[in-house]
Amino acid sequence: MIEDYEFEIGIFENILRRNPKDKTVIEALSGIYPRAGRLDDSLKMDRKLVRLDPDNPTAHYNLACSLALKKRKKDAVAALSKAIAKGFHDYVWLSKDPDLNSLREHPEFVAMLKEFKKPE
Repeated sequence: MIEDYEFEIGIFENILRRNPKDKTVIEALSGIYPRAGRLDDSLKMDRKLVRLDPDNPTAHYNLACSLALKKRKKDAVAALSKAIAKGFHDYVWLSKDPDLNSLREHPEFVAMLKEFKKPE
């Protein structure tokens, strides 16, 4: 239930107010917000984390997930491309992550999966 997350969100938001650059808290909120139906807030946290830690492939991957959940397919594919370029390597998860379901038919995503799967 969405209400189940409000207490946890409140705690993390209070911490974030005191330390707005705490990457651990930002990452936690970006994971909790979507489960609470707060996709805009999740996207905001993912963008903030990418700004604070631009070389983190997981931050770019999570941004792609938020964008895909918002049906912003082209932006999501671009963020995934950055995640892979920065070292994201979990093909199995990428190929089944439910957050990316809106991309499953997108030609650029399909091509990216094929290219990503190729052995080096």
